[in-house]
Amino acid sequence: MPATRILTAVPICDGHDSAINTINLEFIRHGVEVVYLGYNRSARDIVRAALQEDAVAIGISTYNGGHVEFFEEVLDRLNQLRLTPMIKIFGGGGGTITAEEAKIMYARGVDRIFFAGTPLAEMLGYLRAQYRDVVQQPYERLFIGTDQYLARELTLGERGAPGSPEQIPAATKPDCKTKVIGLTGPGGAGKTTLIDELVYRFLRSRPQNQRVAILAHDPSMIGSGALLGDRATMIYSQDDRVFMRSLATRGQTGGLSPSTHRCLDILRKSELFDVILVETVGTGQEAIPFGSGALGGVDKAVLVVPPDYGSQLQLQKIAMIDSADAIVVNKSDLPGCKTAVAEIEYRIRANQKGQALLRTQANRHRDTGVDQLFESFLGRE
Repeated sequence: MPATRILTAVPICDGHDSAINTINLEFIRHGVEVVYLGYNRSARDIVRAALQEDAVAIGISTYNGGHVEFFEEVLDRLNQLRLTPMIKIFGGGGGTITAEEAKIMYARGVDRIFFAGTPLAEMLGYLRAQYRDVVQQPYERLFIGTDQYLARELTLGERGAPGSPEQIPAATKPDCKTKVIGLTGPGGAGKTTLIDELVYRFLRSRPQNQRVAILAHDPSMIGSGALLGDRATMIYSQDDRVFMRSLATRGQTGGLSPSTHRCLDILRKSELFDVILVETVGTGQEAIPFGSGALGGVDKAVLVVPPDYGSQLQLQKIAMIDSADAIVVNKSDLPGCKTAVAEIEYRIRANQKGQALLRTQANRHRDTGVDQLFESFLGRE
């Protein structure tokens, strides 16, 4: 049975995320894959993410005013994209949504509103009853060339289902030469922030008709649920020129999903993107996700590490250092960065592979190290 996949978010001008975090955790404990968009999100951001992630439902938690109008705007945008009734909407807001307002929202197409005091078990039961058995079928040919069509291809590819939709004709973009960059490293190294900064530079330097795709991975929990949360920390990737898809590892070790190679192949063959960025789960010492051929190869592999990776002995155990095209010491403002760079430089000198070594501070806008990484791997050829 395919995992139930939903998207949750908190509306614009609302920074209350405690309730949605609790609900997310309960859902993933019971096998649901939750794509969490974060708080202070616009209706446009929510609908774009739900489309790209091919979610069966959107859950909105709101603790400020304007909820009737906000839910209605989300529904209007879904209708414009012909995504209703395929994508349902449910939500809640403690004491801020009244019973009278809920009736108005139901009449306009909202599936369910949960009020203050509703047990988590009741929410989970609703989710199971309404969405667990949803079967997503291939779209008709009239959707070819759209993000919606591509999103469903990825769903079928992730499921491993036969009869995947036809590929987009090669004539769509004959001059497209997609470049694939893989980024890996331990958890907390700042890979997501670094990717977002690379996307920012792509959007500023490339023509408006060029697009970038992100294939991001997060670990599955016991029970097959997962919190797919990379979107929540993205700033610049909330753009129509960016297509992002989140994958759960579903029990596979090494930083990737069992369906990564299929999904990457679908993205490549769509010929919609000039660059594809693949981000792995936080990986350990033995992981070489881009060196075993599981992906059919990436053009460049980048290892991202923080300065506090441990002693020099620990550094010697990181297998990916021998196969990466570039090693990035991120969070270069932290103590120990200078020592880390020196130790890594000594380690890779013996490889004689011409590996690049960069230091970056991805959380600092216009960081020169990120500029160098972008120009080295994603600058115009």
